[in-house]
Amino acid sequence: MADNDTALTPFLMFEGAATEAMDFYVSLFDDGEILSMTRRGSDDSGADGGVHLAEFRVAGQRLLCSDSAVHHNFSFTPSLSLFVRCRDDAELTRLHKALAEGGRELMPLGDYGFSTRFAWVNDRFGVSWQLNLP
Repeated sequence: MADNDTALTPFLMFEGAATEAMDFYVSLFDDGEILSMTRRGSDDSGADGGVHLAEFRVAGQRLLCSDSAVHHNFSFTPSLSLFVRCRDDAELTRLHKALAEGGRELMPLGDYGFSTRFAWVNDRFGVSWQLNLP
């Protein structure tokens, strides 16, 4: 893609957990990879070493993330989630277990009629994931 092409990329803003979250996410997917990362220095606002901007890939999707240098009165919400079409039940079960650990299940793993197996969880970082086996 040329620099002047329009592109849409999900952007996740953390408050100090960007590196941990990104490492966790790329470990879950075969194609998971950190593509680039710049860290805050001592002359930047915010904590030294925090993620200024990073790009990573999971399940074929590129995402951006950062650690906010400012505390905000908002966080992630399930009204925007990452939807993953899993290739088989083993993958769905593995992702569900990993993402639900320390997080919160919004819809436990099960058959809801619109899919063979489905789960919706907020992971331990607050990011919302819908996991689907068509």
